[in-house]
Amino acid sequence: MLNLIVNFINTLALLLSIIMIAYVLSTWVFPPYHSFRNFIAAIAEPLLAPIHRVVPPVGGLDFSPFIFMILVDVAAAIVTGFVH
Repeated sequence: MLNLIVNFINTLALLLSIIMIAYVLSTWVFPPYHSFRNFIAAIAEPLLAPIHRVVPPVGGLDFSPFIFMILVDVAAAIVTGFVH
């Protein structure tokens, strides 16, 4: 049972990281009103909003997806560390 919980948490962390990578890549590849970009943005931007309030873009660069992925990985490691 504990392995199932650990696998779920790790899979969720991986999925969130993939969503952030897709979000960043979609901003580079697709035009602003492309349907895929809007779909990924609808998922990613609410997750990034709390980070945007604390860490604004610096010099036109938005580091919030990178910070989000680090926070998700650290949280998953802490939670799964307690379970194991």
